[in-house]
Amino acid sequence: MRTICVCLVLYISRSIGSTWLQGVVDLGKGAFKGGIHPPDRKAATAGCPVQWAPVPARLVLPMSQHLGAPCVPTVEKGQHVGRGEVIGSVDALVSAPVHSPVDGEVTAIGPWLTTGGTRVTAVTITPDAEQDLESYVRVQADDARAIVRAAGIVGMGGATFPTMVKLMPSADTPVDTVILNGCECEPFLTCDHRLMLEMPEKVVEGARKITEIVGASRAVICLEDNKPDAVEALRRVAGDGVEVRALPTHYPQGAEKQLIWAILRKEVSHGKLPATTGALVHNVATAAAIADAIDTGRPLMERVVTVTGNVARPGNYRVLLGTLVSDLLEYAGGTVGEVGRVIAGGPMTGPALASLDVPVAKGTSGIVVLPLKDAAPRVEDDQPCIRCGRCSESCPMFLLPYAIGNYAARGDWNGAGRFNPLDCIECGCCSFVCPTNRPLVQLIRLAKAAAMLKGVKP
Repeated sequence: MRTICVCLVLYISRSIGSTWLQGVVDLGKGAFKGGIHPPDRKAATAGCPVQWAPVPARLVLPMSQHLGAPCVPTVEKGQHVGRGEVIGSVDALVSAPVHSPVDGEVTAIGPWLTTGGTRVTAVTITPDAEQDLESYVRVQADDARAIVRAAGIVGMGGATFPTMVKLMPSADTPVDTVILNGCECEPFLTCDHRLMLEMPEKVVEGARKITEIVGASRAVICLEDNKPDAVEALRRVAGDGVEVRALPTHYPQGAEKQLIWAILRKEVSHGKLPATTGALVHNVATAAAIADAIDTGRPLMERVVTVTGNVARPGNYRVLLGTLVSDLLEYAGGTVGEVGRVIAGGPMTGPALASLDVPVAKGTSGIVVLPLKDAAPRVEDDQPCIRCGRCSESCPMFLLPYAIGNYAARGDWNGAGRFNPLDCIECGCCSFVCPTNRPLVQLIRLAKAAAMLKGVKP
Protein backbone atom coordinates (compact mmCIF):
# COMPACT_ATOMS: atom_id res chain seq x y z
CA MET A 1 0.00 0.00 0.00
CA ARG A 2 2.85 2.37 0.89
CA THR A 3 4.52 1.69 -2.48
CA ILE A 4 1.31 2.47 -4.33
CA CYS A 5 0.91 5.79 -2.45
CA VAL A 6 4.48 6.87 -3.17
CA CYS A 7 4.09 6.04 -6.86
CA LEU A 8 0.82 7.98 -6.97
CA VAL A 9 2.46 11.01 -5.37
CA LEU A 10 5.31 10.87 -7.89
CA TYR A 11 2.88 10.59 -10.80
CA ILE A 12 0.76 13.55 -9.64
CA SER A 13 3.85 15.68 -9.02
CA ARG A 14 5.22 15.07 -12.50
CA SER A 15 1.84 15.64 -14.07
CA ILE A 16 1.45 19.14 -12.60
CA GLY A 17 5.11 20.05 -13.08
CA SER A 18 5.64 21.43 -9.56
CA THR A 19 8.37 21.08 -6.94
CA TRP A 20 6.14 20.72 -3.91
CA LEU A 21 7.18 17.09 -3.34
CA GLN A 22 10.58 18.28 -2.10
CA GLY A 23 8.83 19.61 0.99
CA VAL A 24 7.19 16.22 1.62
CA VAL A 25 9.91 13.67 0.89
CA ASP A 26 13.33 13.81 2.58
CA LEU A 27 15.74 13.64 -0.34
CA GLY A 28 18.84 13.56 1.82
CA LYS A 29 21.19 16.31 2.99
CA GLY A 30 22.00 18.68 0.14
CA ALA A 31 20.28 16.47 -2.44
CA PHE A 32 17.42 17.23 -4.78
CA LYS A 33 15.16 15.27 -7.05
CA GLY A 34 16.46 14.52 -10.53
CA GLY A 35 19.76 15.74 -11.88
CA ILE A 36 22.62 13.79 -13.40
CA HIS A 37 26.29 12.97 -12.86
CA PRO A 38 28.10 13.83 -16.10
CA PRO A 39 31.88 13.28 -16.33
CA ASP A 40 33.39 16.42 -14.78
CA ARG A 41 36.39 16.72 -17.16
CA LYS A 42 38.04 19.20 -14.76
CA ALA A 43 41.40 17.50 -14.26
CA ALA A 44 43.13 19.38 -17.09
CA THR A 45 42.67 22.79 -15.47
CA ALA A 46 41.78 22.27 -11.78
CA GLY A 47 45.47 22.45 -10.88
CA CYS A 48 46.26 25.42 -13.14
CA PRO A 49 46.79 28.70 -11.24
CA VAL A 50 45.17 31.77 -12.73
CA GLN A 51 47.48 33.68 -15.07
CA TRP A 52 46.99 36.91 -16.99
CA ALA A 53 46.19 36.62 -20.66
CA PRO A 54 48.08 39.30 -22.63
CA VAL A 55 46.54 42.56 -23.79
CA PRO A 56 45.29 41.84 -27.34
CA ALA A 57 45.66 44.06 -30.39
CA ARG A 58 42.04 45.17 -30.04
CA LEU A 59 39.17 44.87 -27.62
CA VAL A 60 35.52 44.73 -28.65
CA LEU A 61 33.17 45.79 -25.85
CA PRO A 62 29.47 44.95 -26.44
CA MET A 63 27.06 47.47 -24.98
CA SER A 64 24.83 44.63 -23.82
CA GLN A 65 26.72 42.31 -21.48
CA HIS A 66 23.81 41.98 -19.08
CA LEU A 67 20.10 41.32 -18.88
CA GLY A 68 18.03 44.46 -19.21
CA ALA A 69 18.41 47.71 -21.13
CA PRO A 70 21.49 47.83 -23.39
CA CYS A 71 23.95 50.65 -22.84
CA VAL A 72 24.48 53.54 -25.22
CA PRO A 73 28.09 54.44 -26.14
CA THR A 74 29.29 57.51 -24.25
CA VAL A 75 32.45 57.86 -26.37
CA GLU A 76 33.17 58.71 -29.99
CA LYS A 77 35.43 57.23 -32.63
CA GLY A 78 38.94 58.67 -32.31
CA GLN A 79 38.54 59.46 -28.60
CA HIS A 80 41.24 58.37 -26.17
CA VAL A 81 39.95 56.55 -23.08
CA GLY A 82 41.56 55.49 -19.84
CA ARG A 83 41.42 52.13 -18.11
CA GLY A 84 38.26 52.09 -15.99
CA GLU A 85 36.57 54.93 -17.84
CA VAL A 86 32.87 54.49 -18.62
CA ILE A 87 32.35 53.92 -22.36
CA GLY A 88 28.69 52.86 -22.28
CA SER A 89 25.78 53.61 -19.99
CA VAL A 90 22.01 54.11 -19.91
CA ASP A 91 19.55 55.64 -17.46
CA ALA A 92 17.63 52.46 -16.61
CA LEU A 93 17.31 50.51 -13.39
CA VAL A 94 17.96 47.08 -14.92
CA SER A 95 21.25 47.73 -16.68
CA ALA A 96 24.98 47.98 -15.98
CA PRO A 97 27.58 50.39 -17.39
CA VAL A 98 30.52 49.20 -19.48
CA HIS A 99 34.10 50.34 -18.79
CA SER A 100 37.27 50.38 -20.85
CA PRO A 101 39.69 47.65 -19.66
CA VAL A 102 42.70 49.51 -21.13
CA ASP A 103 44.16 52.87 -21.98
CA GLY A 104 43.58 53.23 -25.69
CA GLU A 105 41.80 54.80 -28.63
CA VAL A 106 38.24 54.15 -29.75
CA THR A 107 38.64 52.94 -33.33
CA ALA A 108 35.10 51.82 -34.18
CA ILE A 109 31.52 51.83 -32.93
CA GLY A 110 29.05 49.51 -34.60
CA PRO A 111 27.28 46.12 -34.57
CA TRP A 112 29.25 43.03 -33.53
CA LEU A 113 28.39 39.36 -33.08
CA THR A 114 28.24 38.14 -29.46
CA THR A 115 28.65 34.70 -27.89
CA GLY A 116 24.86 34.42 -27.77
CA GLY A 117 24.60 34.74 -31.56
CA THR A 118 23.04 38.22 -31.61
CA ARG A 119 24.48 41.42 -33.03
CA VAL A 120 24.65 44.37 -30.68
CA THR A 121 26.35 47.75 -30.69
CA ALA A 122 29.97 47.44 -29.58
CA VAL A 123 32.86 49.82 -28.96
CA THR A 124 36.23 48.73 -30.39
CA ILE A 125 39.35 49.98 -28.60
CA THR A 126 42.95 49.75 -29.79
CA PRO A 127 45.13 49.59 -26.64
CA ASP A 128 48.14 51.86 -26.13
CA ALA A 129 51.52 50.18 -26.42
CA GLU A 130 52.21 50.64 -22.71
CA GLN A 131 49.64 49.46 -20.15
CA ASP A 132 49.53 49.67 -16.37
CA LEU A 133 46.81 47.22 -15.35
CA GLU A 134 47.13 48.19 -11.68
CA SER A 135 46.07 51.76 -12.49
CA TYR A 136 42.50 52.63 -13.38
CA VAL A 137 39.76 55.24 -13.02
CA ARG A 138 38.14 54.47 -9.69
CA VAL A 139 34.41 54.28 -9.14
CA GLN A 140 32.97 57.18 -7.14
CA ALA A 141 29.60 56.79 -5.38
CA ASP A 142 27.90 57.60 -2.09
CA ASP A 143 26.96 54.14 -0.84
CA ALA A 144 27.68 50.46 -1.41
CA ARG A 145 24.74 49.79 -3.73
CA ALA A 146 25.62 52.79 -5.88
CA ILE A 147 29.24 51.61 -6.06
CA VAL A 148 28.13 48.17 -7.27
CA ARG A 149 25.96 49.82 -9.91
CA ALA A 150 28.67 52.25 -11.03
CA ALA A 151 31.20 49.39 -11.23
CA GLY A 152 29.03 47.59 -13.80
CA ILE A 153 28.84 44.37 -11.79
CA VAL A 154 26.47 41.66 -13.02
CA GLY A 155 25.96 37.99 -12.20
CA MET A 156 29.19 36.37 -13.33
CA GLY A 157 27.97 32.80 -13.17
CA GLY A 158 26.32 33.27 -16.56
CA ALA A 159 22.97 34.86 -15.73
CA THR A 160 24.38 38.43 -16.03
CA PHE A 161 21.50 40.01 -14.10
CA PRO A 162 22.56 43.48 -12.86
CA THR A 163 23.79 42.88 -9.31
CA MET A 164 22.65 46.20 -7.84
CA VAL A 165 19.00 45.28 -8.55
CA LYS A 166 19.37 42.04 -6.59
CA LEU A 167 20.78 44.04 -3.68
CA MET A 168 17.47 45.93 -3.41
CA PRO A 169 15.04 43.40 -1.88
CA SER A 170 11.53 44.66 -1.35
CA ALA A 171 10.06 45.11 2.10
CA ASP A 172 7.73 42.19 1.37
CA THR A 173 10.65 39.80 0.79
CA PRO A 174 13.40 40.59 3.31
CA VAL A 175 16.63 38.62 2.91
CA ASP A 176 17.61 36.39 5.80
CA THR A 177 20.29 34.26 4.15
CA VAL A 178 22.95 35.16 1.58
CA ILE A 179 24.11 32.14 -0.42
CA LEU A 180 27.30 32.30 -2.48
CA ASN A 181 27.36 29.78 -5.31
CA GLY A 182 30.77 28.19 -5.74
CA CYS A 183 29.45 24.79 -6.81
CA GLU A 184 30.62 25.16 -10.41
CA CYS A 185 28.81 21.96 -11.33
CA GLU A 186 29.26 22.35 -15.11
CA PRO A 187 31.80 19.93 -16.62
CA PHE A 188 35.18 21.35 -17.69
CA LEU A 189 34.93 24.69 -15.82
CA THR A 190 37.34 25.47 -12.96
CA CYS A 191 37.54 29.29 -12.95
CA ASP A 192 35.47 29.64 -9.75
CA HIS A 193 37.42 26.81 -8.13
CA ARG A 194 40.70 28.62 -8.72
CA LEU A 195 39.25 31.94 -7.57
CA MET A 196 38.13 30.43 -4.26
CA LEU A 197 41.45 28.61 -3.84
CA GLU A 198 43.69 31.58 -4.66
CA MET A 199 41.61 34.47 -3.30
CA PRO A 200 39.43 33.07 -0.51
CA GLU A 201 39.71 36.31 1.50
CA LYS A 202 38.13 38.29 -1.31
CA VAL A 203 35.25 35.82 -1.68
CA VAL A 204 34.55 35.86 2.07
CA GLU A 205 34.77 39.64 2.18
CA GLY A 206 32.27 39.80 -0.66
CA ALA A 207 29.91 37.57 1.32
CA ARG A 208 30.18 39.89 4.32
CA LYS A 209 29.54 43.01 2.27
CA ILE A 210 26.48 41.54 0.57
CA THR A 211 25.15 40.46 3.98
CA GLU A 212 25.61 43.98 5.34
CA ILE A 213 23.99 45.63 2.32
CA VAL A 214 20.79 43.58 2.44
CA GLY A 215 20.64 43.22 6.24
CA ALA A 216 20.81 39.42 6.25
CA SER A 217 21.68 37.48 9.39
CA ARG A 218 23.53 34.62 7.72
CA ALA A 219 25.92 33.94 4.86
CA VAL A 220 26.68 30.51 3.40
CA ILE A 221 29.31 29.75 0.76
CA CYS A 222 28.38 26.55 -1.09
CA LEU A 223 30.76 24.25 -2.97
CA GLU A 224 30.45 20.75 -4.31
CA ASP A 225 32.46 18.22 -2.34
CA ASN A 226 34.77 17.56 -5.30
CA LYS A 227 36.68 20.75 -4.34
CA PRO A 228 38.06 19.90 -0.88
CA ASP A 229 41.07 22.20 -1.26
CA ALA A 230 38.83 25.21 -1.90
CA VAL A 231 36.56 24.21 1.01
CA GLU A 232 39.59 24.17 3.31
CA ALA A 233 40.93 27.49 1.98
CA LEU A 234 37.60 29.24 2.56
CA ARG A 235 37.10 27.76 6.02
CA ARG A 236 40.53 29.02 7.09
CA VAL A 237 39.48 32.63 6.50
CA ALA A 238 35.69 32.52 6.96
CA GLY A 239 35.50 33.24 10.69
CA ASP A 240 32.22 34.04 12.43
CA GLY A 241 29.13 34.84 10.41
CA VAL A 242 30.17 33.02 7.22
CA GLU A 243 29.53 29.31 6.86
CA VAL A 244 31.24 27.15 4.23
CA ARG A 245 29.13 24.18 3.15
CA ALA A 246 30.30 21.24 1.01
CA LEU A 247 27.37 19.79 -0.94
CA PRO A 248 27.14 16.48 -2.85
CA THR A 249 28.53 16.57 -6.36
CA HIS A 250 25.32 16.41 -8.35
CA TYR A 251 24.46 18.43 -11.47
CA PRO A 252 22.78 20.99 -11.43
CA GLN A 253 23.65 21.56 -7.76
CA GLY A 254 24.65 25.15 -8.59
CA ALA A 255 21.23 26.11 -9.95
CA GLU A 256 19.64 28.82 -7.82
CA LYS A 257 16.49 26.94 -6.85
CA GLN A 258 18.39 23.74 -6.08
CA LEU A 259 20.87 25.65 -3.90
CA ILE A 260 18.07 27.28 -1.92
CA TRP A 261 16.51 23.87 -1.34
CA ALA A 262 19.86 22.37 -0.30
CA ILE A 263 20.56 25.09 2.27
CA LEU A 264 17.14 26.18 3.52
CA ARG A 265 14.87 23.27 2.58
CA LYS A 266 12.58 25.84 0.99
CA GLU A 267 11.11 25.57 -2.47
CA VAL A 268 10.55 28.41 -4.92
CA SER A 269 6.85 28.22 -5.69
CA HIS A 270 5.58 28.14 -9.26
CA GLY A 271 5.61 31.64 -10.73
CA LYS A 272 7.50 33.13 -7.77
CA LEU A 273 10.99 34.60 -7.50
CA PRO A 274 13.72 33.00 -5.34
CA ALA A 275 13.64 36.08 -3.09
CA THR A 276 10.29 34.89 -1.70
CA THR A 277 12.18 32.24 0.27
CA GLY A 278 14.24 34.86 2.10
CA ALA A 279 17.42 33.85 0.24
CA LEU A 280 19.69 35.85 -2.03
CA VAL A 281 22.06 33.88 -4.28
CA HIS A 282 25.21 35.31 -5.87
CA ASN A 283 28.10 33.67 -7.69
CA VAL A 284 31.45 33.70 -5.86
CA ALA A 285 33.08 35.70 -8.67
CA THR A 286 30.32 38.29 -8.36
CA ALA A 287 30.99 38.52 -4.62
CA ALA A 288 34.72 39.00 -5.22
CA ALA A 289 33.96 41.76 -7.74
CA ILE A 290 31.70 43.47 -5.17
CA ALA A 291 34.50 43.38 -2.58
CA ASP A 292 36.93 44.83 -5.13
CA ALA A 293 34.57 47.63 -6.13
CA ILE A 294 33.72 48.70 -2.58
CA ASP A 295 37.25 48.40 -1.17
CA THR A 296 39.25 49.79 -4.09
CA GLY A 297 36.75 51.42 -6.48
CA ARG A 298 37.65 48.89 -9.17
CA PRO A 299 35.07 48.54 -11.96
CA LEU A 300 34.45 45.18 -13.65
CA MET A 301 36.99 45.10 -16.48
CA GLU A 302 38.30 41.53 -16.51
CA ARG A 303 37.35 38.09 -15.31
CA VAL A 304 38.78 34.58 -14.90
CA VAL A 305 37.98 32.30 -17.85
CA THR A 306 38.67 28.56 -18.13
CA VAL A 307 40.06 27.63 -21.56
CA THR A 308 40.03 23.88 -22.00
CA GLY A 309 39.21 20.89 -24.17
CA ASN A 310 41.11 20.41 -27.41
CA VAL A 311 43.59 23.25 -26.85
CA ALA A 312 47.36 23.07 -26.56
CA ARG A 313 47.60 24.82 -23.18
CA PRO A 314 44.43 24.39 -21.10
CA GLY A 315 44.27 26.74 -18.14
CA ASN A 316 42.55 29.46 -16.19
CA TYR A 317 43.24 32.93 -17.53
CA ARG A 318 42.44 36.40 -16.23
CA VAL A 319 41.10 37.95 -19.40
CA LEU A 320 40.32 41.56 -20.24
CA LEU A 321 36.68 41.95 -21.23
CA GLY A 322 36.38 42.45 -24.96
CA THR A 323 39.20 40.03 -25.82
CA LEU A 324 38.18 38.03 -28.88
CA VAL A 325 37.87 34.27 -28.41
CA SER A 326 40.20 33.80 -31.39
CA ASP A 327 42.94 35.78 -29.61
CA LEU A 328 42.42 33.90 -26.35
CA LEU A 329 42.64 30.52 -28.07
CA GLU A 330 45.78 31.63 -29.87
CA TYR A 331 47.38 32.52 -26.54
CA ALA A 332 46.37 29.08 -25.22
CA GLY A 333 48.36 27.51 -28.05
CA GLY A 334 45.49 27.08 -30.49
CA THR A 335 43.19 24.13 -31.00
CA VAL A 336 44.45 20.58 -31.43
CA GLY A 337 42.88 17.56 -33.09
CA GLU A 338 39.38 17.52 -34.52
CA VAL A 339 37.13 20.29 -33.29
CA GLY A 340 33.42 19.54 -33.05
CA ARG A 341 32.20 22.72 -31.36
CA VAL A 342 33.52 25.67 -29.41
CA ILE A 343 31.31 26.48 -26.43
CA ALA A 344 31.11 29.74 -24.47
CA GLY A 345 30.58 28.68 -20.86
CA GLY A 346 29.96 25.08 -19.88
CA PRO A 347 28.88 22.35 -22.30
CA MET A 348 25.57 21.73 -20.51
CA THR A 349 24.22 25.28 -20.84
CA GLY A 350 26.64 27.32 -22.93
CA PRO A 351 25.95 28.27 -26.56
CA ALA A 352 28.03 26.91 -29.43
CA LEU A 353 29.86 29.75 -31.14
CA ALA A 354 29.06 30.68 -34.74
CA SER A 355 32.38 32.53 -34.99
CA LEU A 356 35.59 32.78 -32.98
CA ASP A 357 35.66 36.54 -33.52
CA VAL A 358 33.27 37.13 -30.63
CA PRO A 359 34.35 38.89 -27.43
CA VAL A 360 34.70 37.60 -23.90
CA ALA A 361 31.98 39.32 -21.87
CA LYS A 362 31.08 39.65 -18.20
CA GLY A 363 29.21 36.34 -18.17
CA THR A 364 31.81 34.27 -20.06
CA SER A 365 33.10 31.70 -17.58
CA GLY A 366 34.79 29.38 -20.05
CA ILE A 367 35.77 28.59 -23.61
CA VAL A 368 35.48 24.85 -24.17
CA VAL A 369 36.76 23.29 -27.38
CA LEU A 370 34.87 20.03 -27.72
CA PRO A 371 36.33 17.22 -29.83
CA LEU A 372 34.15 15.92 -32.63
CA LYS A 373 33.26 12.74 -30.69
CA ASP A 374 31.90 14.77 -27.74
CA ALA A 375 29.92 17.33 -29.72
CA ALA A 376 26.15 17.06 -29.46
CA PRO A 377 24.41 15.30 -32.35
CA ARG A 378 23.05 17.47 -35.12
CA VAL A 379 19.41 18.48 -34.75
CA GLU A 380 18.53 16.67 -37.97
CA ASP A 381 19.83 13.42 -36.42
CA ASP A 382 17.18 13.30 -33.70
CA GLN A 383 14.48 10.63 -33.68
CA PRO A 384 10.87 10.52 -32.45
CA CYS A 385 10.25 10.42 -28.70
CA ILE A 386 9.96 6.84 -27.43
CA ARG A 387 8.28 7.82 -24.12
CA CYS A 388 11.05 6.24 -22.05
CA GLY A 389 10.66 8.83 -19.28
CA ARG A 390 14.37 9.42 -18.75
CA CYS A 391 13.98 13.16 -19.25
CA SER A 392 11.28 13.28 -16.56
CA GLU A 393 13.41 11.26 -14.16
CA SER A 394 16.37 13.62 -14.59
CA CYS A 395 14.44 16.92 -14.53
CA PRO A 396 15.21 18.73 -11.24
CA MET A 397 12.08 20.88 -11.69
CA PHE A 398 9.58 17.97 -11.81
CA LEU A 399 8.62 18.80 -15.40
CA LEU A 400 7.75 16.57 -18.34
CA PRO A 401 10.30 17.71 -20.94
CA TYR A 402 9.18 15.19 -23.55
CA ALA A 403 5.62 16.55 -23.45
CA ILE A 404 6.73 20.18 -23.78
CA GLY A 405 9.08 19.16 -26.59
CA ASN A 406 6.44 17.22 -28.50
CA TYR A 407 3.98 20.11 -28.42
CA ALA A 408 6.69 22.65 -29.28
CA ALA A 409 7.85 20.57 -32.23
CA ARG A 410 4.32 20.84 -33.64
CA GLY A 411 4.04 24.55 -32.88
CA ASP A 412 1.22 23.92 -30.40
CA TRP A 413 2.19 26.59 -27.88
CA ASN A 414 -1.01 26.30 -25.87
CA GLY A 415 -0.42 22.59 -25.46
CA ALA A 416 3.18 23.19 -24.39
CA GLY A 417 2.05 25.91 -21.99
CA ARG A 418 -0.02 23.44 -20.00
CA PHE A 419 3.19 21.77 -18.81
CA ASN A 420 4.78 24.89 -17.26
CA PRO A 421 7.72 25.50 -19.62
CA LEU A 422 8.56 28.74 -17.79
CA ASP A 423 9.63 26.65 -14.78
CA CYS A 424 12.44 25.13 -16.86
CA ILE A 425 15.92 26.24 -15.72
CA GLU A 426 17.52 25.07 -18.99
CA CYS A 427 20.06 22.90 -17.18
CA GLY A 428 20.25 20.47 -20.12
CA CYS A 429 19.72 17.28 -18.12
CA CYS A 430 16.86 16.15 -20.36
CA SER A 431 18.87 16.53 -23.56
CA PHE A 432 21.85 14.80 -21.95
CA VAL A 433 19.91 11.63 -21.09
CA CYS A 434 17.63 11.45 -24.15
CA PRO A 435 18.43 8.21 -26.04
CA THR A 436 16.95 9.56 -29.29
CA ASN A 437 18.99 12.79 -29.27
CA ARG A 438 15.98 15.10 -29.19
CA PRO A 439 16.96 18.79 -28.82
CA LEU A 440 14.69 19.13 -25.78
CA VAL A 441 16.28 22.25 -24.31
CA GLN A 442 15.97 24.10 -27.61
CA LEU A 443 12.34 23.02 -27.98
CA ILE A 444 11.54 24.10 -24.43
CA ARG A 445 13.19 27.46 -25.07
CA LEU A 446 10.82 27.95 -27.99
CA ALA A 447 7.88 27.08 -25.75
CA LYS A 448 9.11 29.54 -23.11
CA ALA A 449 9.48 32.29 -25.68
CA ALA A 450 5.97 31.63 -26.98
CA ALA A 451 4.58 31.68 -23.42
CA MET A 452 6.20 35.03 -22.71
CA LEU A 453 5.34 36.63 -26.07
CA LYS A 454 1.81 35.34 -26.40
CA GLY A 455 0.88 35.27 -22.73
CA VAL A 456 0.04 31.58 -22.85
CA LYS A 457 -0.89 30.31 -19.40
CA PRO A 458 -1.50 26.76 -18.25
